[in-house]
Amino acid sequence: MREKKDYIILTFTTTRSAMRFEAFAAENGIPGRTIPVPREISAGCGIAWRMDVGAYGEYRETIRSGGAAPEKVTAVKM
Repeated sequence: MREKKDYIILTFTTTRSAMRFEAFAAENGIPGRTIPVPREISAGCGIAWRMDVGAYGEYRETIRSGGAAPEKVTAVKM
């Protein structure tokens, strides 16, 4: 069985916001990927961005300053 790992999950209010963030992440080299919102989190449009905790620390200011800011940022173990 795979060991669970800590991740940061960014959720968005609309699918359009999630897709805009995906493009923003690609343009700015922000590592991660889109995923369905985990069951533990009931927020947003159903699409989320998953990234490593360390990467979030490195890119937090870039994410905050971007035009596609997330609705909520949550730490989860997956």
